[in-house]
Amino acid sequence: MIHVLAVITTKPGMRAQVLEAFHANMPAVHAEAGCIEYGPVVDAEASPAKYGEDTFVVVEKWESADHLKAHAASAHMAAYAAKTKEMLAKREIHIMQNG
Repeated sequence: MIHVLAVITTKPGMRAQVLEAFHANMPAVHAEAGCIEYGPVVDAEASPAKYGEDTFVVVEKWESADHLKAHAASAHMAAYAAKTKEMLAKREIHIMQNG
């Protein structure tokens, strides 16, 4: 299994708009072969360390690296990227595996 933590930082004040586009894209991602989990999370109120108001983390689980590769190359992800590109300040993608 492949785990992905994508730390997405938007330009100031743009997180809600990016999350709206993200949520609209989620059904297409959930329908992809090999998708086990895919969704955004934000700082919990009680968290001692915070990413901040302009950041969210996408928590993903994929059956294999090939499934993740197909996801990254999908038309709906290209459309989402084009729609949100100008609203993003930074993207960090961490691809992980079980230890």
